[in-house]
Amino acid sequence: MNLNEDLLQAILPGKILAVQIGLARTAVLAETTDGLRCGLAATLSNPNCDHHKQPSVRGAGHLHEMSSLELASLIESPSFTEIGIGFAAINALLPRDSSQWLDLKAEDYISQHGADKNVAIVGHFPFVDQLRPQVKNLWVLELEPKEGDLPAEAAPEIIPQADIVAITAMTLVNKTFDGLLKLRQPHAEVVLLGPSTPLSPVLYSHGINVISGTIVTDPKAVLMAIGQGVSFRQLRQQNLVRLVTMKK
Repeated sequence: MNLNEDLLQAILPGKILAVQIGLARTAVLAETTDGLRCGLAATLSNPNCDHHKQPSVRGAGHLHEMSSLELASLIESPSFTEIGIGFAAINALLPRDSSQWLDLKAEDYISQHGADKNVAIVGHFPFVDQLRPQVKNLWVLELEPKEGDLPAEAAPEIIPQADIVAITAMTLVNKTFDGLLKLRQPHAEVVLLGPSTPLSPVLYSHGINVISGTIVTDPKAVLMAIGQGVSFRQLRQQNLVRLVTMKK
């Protein structure tokens, strides 16, 4: 099975209560057997969708009426916006085993394990400037490069040189993850990071060694904040999320 199929098989049953599509993040609120949960994922627009003729969200206004599996299955949609909804639903519905979590941020894991290694990061995260002097070499690949970044098209040249490949989980939403993963060397350690990351051990069987994601600690507050355009940094400043890491 592919990763999407494994994730859909892993989720718990639940009732979808609300969906919010914010500026940068999408949130899904669900009632599960383990209580109220909120899952996050990236909000992306789809260049192939026309807002008038082919909307990015076909069921807008009725998403909360879908079953949990129907909503999560949007990860197979051609619309990036709907894929984000699907991953947010999955992140709300995945079973949780806190015994597997370390209260460790992705940047701290990379700095601890990359001191004498070549590190490639797909996605310009806020911590890259602080991380750069802590590793042997750091390459940042970005669709919209900032100063010091490399364009995403450089991935086939850069990723094979890396001992640690850290990939934003946004690549699951824009469907570039599989292609990037194929570029790594067999010895390379792969870190999947960011709020879209599914915190599930099923990822280990799909080439991912380290999983670094987000637990929403106040589901209702986060849902409201997402609907009002909150940034992820603001969520962290308000202690509404917990950053955790899992390792194979």
